[in-house]
Amino acid sequence: MIDALCAQRMPSPVGVLTLFADDAHLRGIRFPRERHPSKLAATSEGGNAVLREARAQLDGYFAGKLRRFDLPLAPQGTEFQRETWIMLSHIPYGETWSYAQLAARLGKPSALRAVGAANGRNPLPIVLPCHRVIGADGSLTGFGGGLATKQFLLQLEGALPRDHDLFA
Repeated sequence: MIDALCAQRMPSPVGVLTLFADDAHLRGIRFPRERHPSKLAATSEGGNAVLREARAQLDGYFAGKLRRFDLPLAPQGTEFQRETWIMLSHIPYGETWSYAQLAARLGKPSALRAVGAANGRNPLPIVLPCHRVIGADGSLTGFGGGLATKQFLLQLEGALPRDHDLFA
């Protein structure tokens, strides 16, 4: 059971993000357009201490001053999804892992599709950096916030050259 959720919108370089939190945990981050929108629904608009801290840390991240988030998180999902999302937090800033590397780190090297599906359902993108997972050939595969957003985030972190253009 999730306590009452508060939502707050914040402008960012990737569009207006909607943050969801209860009084104790950040529960979700929603991009303006998502492939798999979360089912989170706020009972109120505004802010609380968790949302204020999340916003401050996201602002620091987008300004290039924060490389690791320190927020109380409580993503809702299956046990496998939560294991996958926790493992995302181990991908260092400025680096990428392939889906195969992520599956291997989870101890389930043959679970590539399940890892990809869990990654695509990550309710806390950016904070749990699913954008750092790429194809084995280095391609920028699907991302809930769109490939242009994934490219922007990886360039921000220095994991992609600034002149790399998906759309050229």
